[in-house]
Amino acid sequence: MSVTSIDKDFDSMTLTLIADFDAPIERVWELWADPRLLERWWGPPTYPATVEEHDLTPGGAVTYFMTGPEGDRHRGWWRITSVEPPDVLEFTDGFADQDGTPNQDMPTTEVHVQLTDRDGGTRMELRSVFGSKEHMEQLMNMGMAEGLQQAVGQMDALLAG
Repeated sequence: MSVTSIDKDFDSMTLTLIADFDAPIERVWELWADPRLLERWWGPPTYPATVEEHDLTPGGAVTYFMTGPEGDRHRGWWRITSVEPPDVLEFTDGFADQDGTPNQDMPTTEVHVQLTDRDGGTRMELRSVFGSKEHMEQLMNMGMAEGLQQAVGQMDALLAG
């Protein structure tokens, strides 16, 4: 598995996932930049994603839904804050109602993705910053860390293909 560590730091209100891939940065970047590739790994294996909107420019948006084993749909959105292909992607990540409207009752996270060269491959650091410890606890209790680890774990197969 590509995920080498996942660290929950409640003091700094961050969740940091590190993954190492035997692929060049440009190839790993494609898994973020191509909506058809993104939907093949964004979400745990039992909750595959369908990307509806995909605009990786500052101020742009990504909207998607994950479909659960019972056919239930869970919608989410990103608001892109910074993009420096093929190294950096930053966005606000949130939940949406069934009609796609951002759900103001659920926490959002600020996500920073950094890709760097490492030993002929790529290291990806994905850091989520929470607005409060309570928000972090809420999302951890919903299985965010495990779901993210399972999702990123699917990237290796895509990079090998």
